[in-house]
Amino acid sequence: MSKSIKAFVFDVYGTLFDVHSVKEAVETLYPGKGESISQTWRKKQVEYSFLRQLMGTYRSFWEITKDALRYALKENERSIPSEIEEFLMEAYLHLTPFPEVHEVLLQLRNKTLAVFSNGSHDMLDPLIDHSPFGELFDDVISVDEVKQYKPTPAAYDHALHTLKVSRKEVLFISSNGWDISGAKNFGFRTAWINRNKLPIEELELYPDAIYEDLTGILEWI
Repeated sequence: MSKSIKAFVFDVYGTLFDVHSVKEAVETLYPGKGESISQTWRKKQVEYSFLRQLMGTYRSFWEITKDALRYALKENERSIPSEIEEFLMEAYLHLTPFPEVHEVLLQLRNKTLAVFSNGSHDMLDPLIDHSPFGELFDDVISVDEVKQYKPTPAAYDHALHTLKVSRKEVLFISSNGWDISGAKNFGFRTAWINRNKLPIEELELYPDAIYEDLTGILEWI
């Protein structure tokens, strides 16, 4: 592994935090439906970000997440009173971190550490601040600052210019295969956190490393 890495850059949703930890909140409101609503919510959240990028109709990730929730509830034939929508959106600001995250970040604290997410700051900042490791990050970078969703090259370029390092000095870390493909296409070194044991995306863009969880990236220091 290259020892030239200066900046460890982390995706957030599914990488640092378990997006499906919201299913517990969903389950309290819709018994027996927590898993299916949670899965659809995340699927449509990602899909809507891609669609809006392609259509040129940008909306913040907070708004996209709300739209995805509404779709997920309708798909499961559940009503969506405003107070329930607010309760579930609030749960997205308190996602559960994966168990190894804090210790891994502590071991990387002599490096530049950054969050780089499609999430807008109204989502990211409370989530990071509520976590036990928020103070370890040097930068919290959102695509909302340039209104270009990952995996567009413009999004990764924004992160690069914010960090003021070269492409090869970045290790980009994500659990999302599409995000790893986008970062690799841009020229970042990449570590795919393949928590769900999925195949590599068929895009002829291969991660520099694949790990089951974040502890693997410690090989890069």
